Amino acid sequence: MFWQLGKTDLAKAYIIPTLVAGLLLMTIGLGLFYTNKSRIIQFEKAFNKDTPAFYQSEIARTESTLKEYTIVFKVIPILIIIASLVILFINTPIWRAISIATIAMLIVILLVDGTAHARIEAYHKELKSINESR
Repeated sequence: MFWQLGKTDLAKAYIIPTLVAGLLLMTIGLGLFYTNKSRIIQFEKAFNKDTPAFYQSEIARTESTLKEYTIVFKVIPILIIIASLVILFINTPIWRAISIATIAMLIVILLVDGTAHARIEAYHKELKSINESR
């Protein structure tokens, strides 16, 4: 049905890749939202039960997460370069649409992860300063 909206082959080719990219982004976003929503309650319980242990576990968790972000910020640009090369060397509408939709999705992920990285880095520094002052 949607592919009837496009007038050119390239416009028709965008329908499936953009739907897939959108569904992936929605799935990732909803999964993170619900996972983190339940973790907030666990964090509150852990903090109230044993505050010093909570600080130590949070420092370890944020350090691990920060290390994961360094990998993400290396892998995603490589994937963007690969998708760009596909655009340059494969000139069929479906592969161009897949590559462009992939690049758009990866840029959105970089934007979200960039702000998340800044927030968790600030949180990590705050945790360490609180822990040192104890």
